[in-house]
Amino acid sequence: MPAWALVAIALAYLLLLFAIAWWGDRHARGAARGLVGSPTVYALSLAVFCTTWTFYGSVGRAASIGLGFLPIYLGPTLAMILGMLLLRKIVLVARTQRIASIADFIAARYGRSHALGGLVAALAVIVIIPYIALQLKAVSVSFELLTGLGQGTEGKARPFLLDTAFHTTLLMAAFTILFGARQMDAAEHHPGVVIAVAFESVVKLAAFLALGTFVVFGLFEGPGDLFAQARALPEMARLLTADPLLEDGSWITATVLALLAIICLPRQFQMLVVENTDERHLPRAMWLFPLYLLLINIFVLPVALAGLVLLPDPATDRDMVVLALPLVQGWTWLAVLVFIGGLSAAAGMIVVETIALSTMVSNNLVIPTVLRRRLAVLAPEQGGSPRLPVLAIRRVAIVVILLLGYAYFRLAGEAYALVAIGLISFAGVAQFAPALVGGLFWAGATRRGAIMGLMGGALVWGYTLLLPSFARSGWLPQGFLVDGPWGVELLRPYALLGLEGLDPLTHSLFWSALANIGLFVGVSLFDRAGRTERAQAIPFVEALHLGEPPRARGGRTGTGLAAGELTRLLRRLLGRERARAALTEHAASRGIVLDPDEPADGELVLFAERLLTGVIGATSARVALTSLSQGGAMDPAELLRMLDEASEVIEYSRRLEQKSAELEQASAALRAANERLRELDRLKDDFLSTVTHELRTPLTAVRSFAEILYDDPDLDLAQRQEFLALVIRESERLTRLINQLLDMAKIEAGAVDWQVTRVDLRAVVEEAVASTGQIFRDNGVVVATRLPPEVPPVQGDHDRLMQVLVNLLANAAKFAPARTGRVEVTLDVGLDWIELAVRDNGRGIPAGDLEAIFDKFRQSGEVMTDRPAGTGLGLSICRRIVEHVGGRIWAESRPGEGATFRVRLPVAAPAAQDRPGGVPLSGMPGAAEG
Repeated sequence: MPAWALVAIALAYLLLLFAIAWWGDRHARGAARGLVGSPTVYALSLAVFCTTWTFYGSVGRAASIGLGFLPIYLGPTLAMILGMLLLRKIVLVARTQRIASIADFIAARYGRSHALGGLVAALAVIVIIPYIALQLKAVSVSFELLTGLGQGTEGKARPFLLDTAFHTTLLMAAFTILFGARQMDAAEHHPGVVIAVAFESVVKLAAFLALGTFVVFGLFEGPGDLFAQARALPEMARLLTADPLLEDGSWITATVLALLAIICLPRQFQMLVVENTDERHLPRAMWLFPLYLLLINIFVLPVALAGLVLLPDPATDRDMVVLALPLVQGWTWLAVLVFIGGLSAAAGMIVVETIALSTMVSNNLVIPTVLRRRLAVLAPEQGGSPRLPVLAIRRVAIVVILLLGYAYFRLAGEAYALVAIGLISFAGVAQFAPALVGGLFWAGATRRGAIMGLMGGALVWGYTLLLPSFARSGWLPQGFLVDGPWGVELLRPYALLGLEGLDPLTHSLFWSALANIGLFVGVSLFDRAGRTERAQAIPFVEALHLGEPPRARGGRTGTGLAAGELTRLLRRLLGRERARAALTEHAASRGIVLDPDEPADGELVLFAERLLTGVIGATSARVALTSLSQGGAMDPAELLRMLDEASEVIEYSRRLEQKSAELEQASAALRAANERLRELDRLKDDFLSTVTHELRTPLTAVRSFAEILYDDPDLDLAQRQEFLALVIRESERLTRLINQLLDMAKIEAGAVDWQVTRVDLRAVVEEAVASTGQIFRDNGVVVATRLPPEVPPVQGDHDRLMQVLVNLLANAAKFAPARTGRVEVTLDVGLDWIELAVRDNGRGIPAGDLEAIFDKFRQSGEVMTDRPAGTGLGLSICRRIVEHVGGRIWAESRPGEGATFRVRLPVAAPAAQDRPGGVPLSGMPGAAEG
């Protein structure tokens, strides 16, 4: 393909990424707000984990070790699924502490240690720069393969102006500066970068899926044909088994390292933690990111096997098979798409990794050094501009980091040190894990323990993994590997202290973890943490319980610093306008006026420190305040003591406040429970009184009439018939009472046999009015109906709805005045509901009883005097029935103007969705309620 055409395509794609990032930054609060706050975009941005090592290298690894490429992706999957508690804790801490990088995180945990933060930043640079070089190499090699420029120049260094990797370096530096170093506060989010990274994640996934589809179904007759041809070749059949994966313990090592990399790689910490805008996005990432890893790897083994079948030449670069296959088939468009996918993988990694590294270099290496010399703090103000060029330092760091990556690429070329850098880098960043994870769960971990552990682990990692890669690249003598330094075999880097039989990666992880964890735990156990460390440990260890820290209590003076000194410091470091706006908001929130000559209280000092933390990092903020005290009449130790005491007082106050709130909540809950018990006890007494009365009345009548009939056998027939009629009526009353009690018991026990079908509510109304007609005639009450001619069916139990309507009609007849009473039954049809109303012209219901009458054993009126006959269970049963079928029942009334009971039921689904014989209880709305 002509080089100019591919360059134009690549530039157009990179400009598209620039445009997306620019649009995201420009419209973060407008048109892009949905994407900025989208959990899907957040989850896709985590796919920056998939670099060119995934896009190109996974196929190369699969071609040599089969399924052995999978542990690199199994680790992050396990981390997202099983480590949600840890990830949520890290995100909460980072937000409350205004963390801008993993170096800031670890340094802040251990008393904002400058030495520890600088150590983490330095190790990250050492580990990641070769990783960046690997991305540049992948872009360069893929470009040359696609254009043919690399033919005949193998092993020869290209001039800078003709080197694709050099041009890529410059473009990535410009992009990172434009969108990763535009704001001073590194703890603020980069919405444009996040959206652009999510977009490139989709592009590289689409490119690889397109390649896999065309290879499997275009070059072969599907997966079965491909695997059959592969199995026919003896040298490839082994790749289709688990033997290469399980033959040693390296797959466990790779899984563990990849699991740790998801939080320890600077770029992953940047996207997972720093760029997180809402912790509620984590559950979406928990399944979407592993799904992404599954999809991007689903064709890795088929493509690798296809390359071995169709390109059997041993000289073929297996990492570039993804480009070679479409090229040999003449599918130039697919090859270009694959190239764009690889460019996406490289660009996303380089940009995000460089943002994270430049933040660490500026906040933890450069700025603390400058501040310790007090060049920025003590210099006079000029025009209100910041005396510390924070953005300039970050931008220079970006350029230097990328040029170092390019220099390493030019130096290493095809060397083993660059080819194997992926897992070497994973093992390097894994050294951060003990201090990071241990500090989140062990309050006794100390700064010295973390420093000694990190130094010990890093030295062992470098000796057992990094230096051997240099020796295998020819940069160190081979005797270093074979005989050990100075001929001491016990110091052989691949068999340290005589430990043999392990693969190099497992060997290095064992010794580095032993040194790191051993020193971290051992030193911490015998060390004593300072007050600052102890105060900082609490918000980290108890992050899930504390949540957002409450505001510190004001009013504490005696720090020795004047408010005016802190104001001038913030102006020098942040700029006049930003410092003025921040201080004005702080003073307004506390309801105070900041007097420049008054001593700064503890809250103002802590506010200034947190404000500076987001801009120059936790350690640099501490150094700035210390330098300020040195510039005045205050001893640095006094400033540290003041900050320690302020932190302890704030934490003590917060704990007291938390305990007080918990006690108050417990007391309120106990009071509510006690009131409820009293109410239930009162209702029980009312119920027993009412039921006793209701049972005794019919029983007494039945017994009296039965005794009369027994004692007077000669009673005339008419009198006998009258007494027997009274016995039957009272027996029916007794039966109704017992049936109500049994119905309520069944409903509460969930033992009702519901027969839910499509019910004609109009027919139910007519049937209920007919069955209660005698009650109305006996009481001299007129009943009228107003029913639409066409009423859609409702979903319900015919007999239970009949029970509801009969109960409502009987109540209306009971309360309507004799001879002048009137009851009206109406049906109103809505879009998806039907409302039944039963109105009477009785005495009405007091407003305070409109809701209570639906409770068990509750009736309107005074006990034993004003209440109608009954147990108070009827309306409670009605509510349970109506709510079970997804409806609602309520009462409306004005005293003296009658009462209206309304029942609203949902219209039944179309007939095609009916279930003969009813539906199960679990399938109905309100089933849980019933």
